[in-house]
Formats: sequence, C-alpha cells, structure tokens
Amino acid sequence: MAPTPDPIEAVSQRLDQFLDAQRAGTSGMGDEAALLLHAGAEALAGGKRLRARFCIAGWRAVEEPRGVDAASPPDAVIAAAGALEVFHAAALVHDDLIDNSDTRRGRPAAHRSLEAAHHSARWHGDADAFGRSGAVLLGDLLVAWSDDLYEESLLQVPPAQAVAARTEYARMRREVTIGQFLDIAEESSFTIAPDDEHAERALRVASLKSARYSVQQPLVIGAALAAASPAQHATLAWFGHAVGMAFQLRDDVLGVFGDESVTGKPSGDDLREGKRTVLVAYAREAADPDERALFDARLGDRQLDDRAIQAMQQLIRRTGALDRVEQLIADYAAEAESALQDGAVGAAALEELRGLARAATVRTR
Repeated sequence: MAPTPDPIEAVSQRLDQFLDAQRAGTSGMGDEAALLLHAGAEALAGGKRLRARFCIAGWRAVEEPRGVDAASPPDAVIAAAGALEVFHAAALVHDDLIDNSDTRRGRPAAHRSLEAAHHSARWHGDADAFGRSGAVLLGDLLVAWSDDLYEESLLQVPPAQAVAARTEYARMRREVTIGQFLDIAEESSFTIAPDDEHAERALRVASLKSARYSVQQPLVIGAALAAASPAQHATLAWFGHAVGMAFQLRDDVLGVFGDESVTGKPSGDDLREGKRTVLVAYAREAADPDERALFDARLGDRQLDDRAIQAMQQLIRRTGALDRVEQLIADYAAEAESALQDGAVGAAALEELRGLARAATVRTR
C-alpha cells in the first residue's frame, strides 16, 4: 500500500487531478484555450498553501477532540482546501493587474506572461492590452474553477455541514471583493479623509481584504466541514482574525522592507504601487508637513529609484511607524494566543494552530 501523502501534498495532487480534468474537458477548443489553461496552471504553482493549511487545521481542531484520527483528512476537506488555493490564485491574478505588478513569486505576473505569449506567437495588435484582458478572464476562470472544486467537496459531506461551509465560503468571497475595492479606493480618497483616520481605514482594508480571507475563513470553513460547535466556531474565528491581521501587517512590512531575493518582489514595491497601509498611515501621522508632502508626492510613483525608496524607508523608521506596526503584530499574536485559552480545541490542534500562527507572522516572505 502506498504511504498516505502529507495533507498539503495531497492538496497539490488534488489540484493536479482537477487541472487534468479541465484540460480533458477543453481539449477540443484549440491552442488558444490551451494557453489560458496553461496560465491557470501556472497561477496555481508554488506558494505557501497558507489557506489550505488553515482549512485543514480548522477541520482537525474540531475532529481531534472527538478522538478521530485527523492525520489524513478525507477528500472533502482536501478538495475544499484546494478550492481555497484556486480562489487565492484568482485574487492574485486580479491583484497584480490592479497594482500593475510585473512579478509574482519571482516569475512574470499572469498579465505579463500572457503579453509575452502574444509577442512570441507574433499575433496582431497590442500585446499589453491582450495580456491585461487575458488576465481579467483568467482570474474569472479561476473563480469558476474554485466554485467547481468546492462544490465537489460539498457533495461528500452531510447537507447541514455543506450549507454551513457554503455560507462561510460565500461570505469570504463577498468580503475579499469589497476589501479589494476599498484598497484601491483608499489610494484615491485619502486626500479627503483626516490624517488621524488613515490608520483605522487601513486596518479595515487589512481585515476585509486579507485577514478574513487568508486565515479566518479558511479555518471556519474547515471547522464547518467537521460540524463545529458554536463555541469552536467562535474560538477559531477569533483566533483566525487575529492571526490574519498579524499576517497582513507582516506582509505590509515586507512590501516596504523585504529582500527581493526572498520575497520575489522588488524592495519597496508597495511604495511604488502607492499602497495606503497602516505603515504608511503611521509614518504620515508623525511626519512634519513638508516631509508628509514629499512622501505623498513620491508614494505611487512607478518610476521611483532606489535612492527615493531608501529615503521613504528612512522616514518610516525615523517616525516610529515601523516600531508601531511591529507592536501591533505582537499585540495581534497575543490576542490569537488568548483566543486559544477557552479549551474549545484539543491539545494537538492547539500546537498546530500555534505553529501556523508563528509561520504566518514571523516570516521573511
């Protein structure tokens, strides 16, 4: 008998099976359709599988106290975890398009890859426009795929659990879409919001766009598949939101100070993209008017050179903004630990959740 694969490896295998089925179903649609499916497969390659890990951990947190052998989750859980990864890939494709990001995980972003395919094929017309239009449709296709795979998972659980899991998944999709819109709206509306409200508004975006969709909802989806009690649901939601906030704040720090060789994105890329993060809000609060005006003039300039990026990084450090965000990360990590003290999940699940929390918040990429 073949050894049972690691659950995350099982998720990757399940995604491969799903992709094979999609290729088979579109085999007669021509080379251009094959190009889109190849782009979808590329979007799903690599990554930390964070959402899959939290989904499986949520299922285990409920099943383990019941005495269930939770080492090898059933296909329903593996498929749901895979669906979350497909949805994440869709969000990244659209996010890179919105942010005009050229790279993702050290490789060309989807719209740039499709643009290159247009060039390579010597097709007629504007390759950049083709790449951008293709990426919109690729993101849409990935959303459809995530729905398809998720529904496959729900066919394997009792109706009540399927309803609960479907409800949480729908909430996640709505909230992250609104959060993404609020993110781009902040880049335009910040001028009419009082400076002392910018941090609160940035935290709202972090909650909706990242914390809930990256950690909280995957946890409660896994828990719903296991028929979690109200107490277990509340514990995992509280823990997940706190970890998710710390995760996003760490992402904000890496977006400004991260090492390109580790993160796969240029250092200071969030500054070039004009991200209105908590880090930026704190820096602007503490800067004097002249510093703030220069900082605002530079933020979002795609042509910023290394010297300008370094000057902005220095301002963020000098104003204490970086220290304040690091303290926020520590506070959210402490809140996550507090959430686990109510005894709603078992000992083994506690250690797994704590390990995932550390991996999400103490990281370099």
